[in-house]
Amino acid sequence: MTFGEQPAYLRVAGDLRKKIVDGSLPPHTRLPSQARIREEYGVSDTVALEARKVLMAEGLVEGRSGSGTYVRERPVPRRVARSGYRPTGGATPFRQEQADASVRGTWESSSEQAPAGAAIAERLAIQAGDRVMRTKYLFRDAGEPMMLSTSWEPLALTGRTPVMLPEEGPLGGMGVAERMRAIDVIVDNVTEEVGARPGLAEELHVLGGVPGHVVLVIQRTYYASGRPVETADVVIPADRYRAAYHLPVR
Repeated sequence: MTFGEQPAYLRVAGDLRKKIVDGSLPPHTRLPSQARIREEYGVSDTVALEARKVLMAEGLVEGRSGSGTYVRERPVPRRVARSGYRPTGGATPFRQEQADASVRGTWESSSEQAPAGAAIAERLAIQAGDRVMRTKYLFRDAGEPMMLSTSWEPLALTGRTPVMLPEEGPLGGMGVAERMRAIDVIVDNVTEEVGARPGLAEELHVLGGVPGHVVLVIQRTYYASGRPVETADVVIPADRYRAAYHLPVR
């Protein structure tokens, strides 16, 4: 087989990928062995191995100990609705993140005081080392882990107030805008930056991914008169979910 200028392992991986996508190699089918790939494509063992590594890194196949490499089930992506903050009416953090989700949604959270690292301090316009309230969330949809979120709020703003702990007190579980309004801080803007990266091992362990899987990372910050009052990183498995934005027309 003539492979032209493209590296041979990418051409082999591309042909196998096409077979997976068009159903010639359906889910749970064993991928051709390294020897079979070498014979069919006329390549070396090294090329065959690298092609298999590409497919594994893309999440299309998975290795099963003592059995071989198999085509993975391809999930149908679901939407995670993003609507920004809602200025009226209470909203739990899950309802904020998943604005039109059904009542199947549940979450777990834990909060602790911590010093702000350099990156978080820059996002909150505070000094590195200043104390923040860090809250970690795991969101589930019908029991399935679907999203992680870590939120940081400057304690110089919320410390010793009824809203210091996002999930406790009289406004526990309410949205950021509602909680801030209770201490006379009016949220008037929110920004979100969306990026993608390979998931960290600890993230994929919780979310059910495999090494190499890509996650969407939404970096969100709430502002009150230009002052950042909360920032968060939202992590979503890219193979299972899409971020769908509903933005008002101005």
